[in-house]
Amino acid sequence: MINETNVSSMQAPDAGCESAGRELHALRAKCELLIKYANDIILLFDPESRLIEANDRAVETYGYSQAELAGMPAMKLRAPGFQDNLMINWEQSALLDGVRFETVHQRRDGSTFPVEVSMRLMEIDGRMFCQEIVRDISERNAQQEKIRQQLVELDNIRKEWITVFDSVSDPICIHDQDMRIVRANRAYADKAGLPFKKIIGQFYWQIFPKLDVPLHEFADPDDEGHVIRLANGEIYDSHCYHVKNEQGEDVYTIHIMEDVTERERAEQGLRRISRTLATLGAGNRALVRATSEAELLEEICNIAVSEGGYAMAWVGYLQKDAMQTIVPVAHAGFEQGYLGTLNISLTDSERGDGPVGRAVRFSTTQIIQNIQTDPSMTPWRESAAKRGYNACIALPLQIGDKVFGVLAIYAAATESFIPEEITLLEEMADDMSFGIASRRTQIERDDALQKYLEKSEQLLANLNGTIRAIAATVEVRDPYTAGHQNRVAELAMAIAQELGLDADRIYGLHLAGIVHDLGKIQIPAEILSKPGRLTDIEYAMIKQHPQSGYDILKGIQFPWPIAQIVLQHHERLDGSGYPNGLKDKEILLEAKILAVADVVEAMASHRPYRAGLGMDAALGEIAKNKGRLYDTAAVEACIKLFHEEKFAFVW
Repeated sequence: MINETNVSSMQAPDAGCESAGRELHALRAKCELLIKYANDIILLFDPESRLIEANDRAVETYGYSQAELAGMPAMKLRAPGFQDNLMINWEQSALLDGVRFETVHQRRDGSTFPVEVSMRLMEIDGRMFCQEIVRDISERNAQQEKIRQQLVELDNIRKEWITVFDSVSDPICIHDQDMRIVRANRAYADKAGLPFKKIIGQFYWQIFPKLDVPLHEFADPDDEGHVIRLANGEIYDSHCYHVKNEQGEDVYTIHIMEDVTERERAEQGLRRISRTLATLGAGNRALVRATSEAELLEEICNIAVSEGGYAMAWVGYLQKDAMQTIVPVAHAGFEQGYLGTLNISLTDSERGDGPVGRAVRFSTTQIIQNIQTDPSMTPWRESAAKRGYNACIALPLQIGDKVFGVLAIYAAATESFIPEEITLLEEMADDMSFGIASRRTQIERDDALQKYLEKSEQLLANLNGTIRAIAATVEVRDPYTAGHQNRVAELAMAIAQELGLDADRIYGLHLAGIVHDLGKIQIPAEILSKPGRLTDIEYAMIKQHPQSGYDILKGIQFPWPIAQIVLQHHERLDGSGYPNGLKDKEILLEAKILAVADVVEAMASHRPYRAGLGMDAALGEIAKNKGRLYDTAAVEACIKLFHEEKFAFVW
């Protein structure tokens, strides 16, 4: 550190004062300790910019020893490119008060680090020296850079947020607790028709949508929204979200105005279509339920009013008189004498040119979306207005190409009939026409139906007889299995009934059971009736009988998958069956049932090569292998039939 020679001017003026000397010595020692162990680098340069003093922090930081630092030019401690700030005129008075600047220093190993230098001149023993206090600002700069990067990132997030905010198609505004707008997206500005600078600071409820008062009902953050209907027909669903500070106090409120105009119209259309579908469905049920034409007409009119929600409906029939008048024959709804004012005649140029007349004349649907403005409704406009009719539709009723009447429906609102609704109403009118035509030809239809039923029964009887004839050809060749197919068919049918299959599937399964061994017709009779054990070749031939049966039956157009059931009746759940090694879900349910019935009957019956094993053994076999070889539900149903004595073989 600074030696006594260099700092003699700092000694006490009275050397003889021993007490003052000790105090000065102690003070100097404290100063040297503070300098020695200071966190900052402390350097002292002579007028030639040579280092004459450096503290321990300098040694630690620069990597030089005290000996190496002694007399080192100041230039050597500066990083290349940062040495210009050494060109300081020591005569400048500014240095007497000190200067501070940032630069870059260099360590012994060549690495550099940023520093903040506080430089000032000081006089010692009549000579000028330069003292530098050097602070390593690496961490500070790193922290500042981190903060700068965070600010950049925040700015980018802000820009992205603004981009996203402005890209939302729904109008959004943010207002403070004074109800004044502090931010709005482009959609909001577009809807308001104002530039941003004229929106900010305004009361939100006076900008868009323009309301008489703020939406105070949104004070509750759990509110689900509020539908706002504008005069131009637009509909908005307003949602409110509160932004709170750390104390839980409301600071801002976000209003999102979701444009639900199209959705609302679509929902209205869907409701109208659903309503019309209900009308159509009820009308179809009426077609079946009504016992007469008059009852059907009244029922259809009632359905149009009760299910369809229409104001009034009526049916008129075209008369064969000279005036070709259309006379109401049924109606429902709020009529109040309206039908008495109609007087519709196709020969009348005015009253025959309304929607009802045109529907009959041109055989096409006629629609009036606004009765009060449509000129064709002039004769009936006043009467319609008194009863609240504002729209109507007239649907022709016809048999073939001949129109015999009309169904007219009235609605309370204008523009009530949308395309989908019109299509459904036209379908209802067609169904109604069909129903009327059907009742007018009831006898012919009943006769035709009776003939059809008789023919169907005959065909089923012939089919059953054919199936049994085919099955008999197998049993003739294999007397030992005579009756096997019938018994299997009966058991399979009983299992299917226990499982709750419908009657049609059960009948098909029964037929498949009767011919399930049809393929054995292609196996030599001596193999079928062989009393001894079959060879591998003979057994392989036996295993082909499901495929052979399938090949015979596949060309016959049965209403049931009989050929497939026959093909699969020897398949097993685990894939160990034949001929195709099918597994569980690949096998028809009917084939699974038939497999269980086939195994039980075969084991319980006598065979050329063994005596019958009995029912206990047969049921034990399927119980042991249920879920692996045989369908679990079919096995349990079969066992239940025998245990509860609901079924027994007839040998």
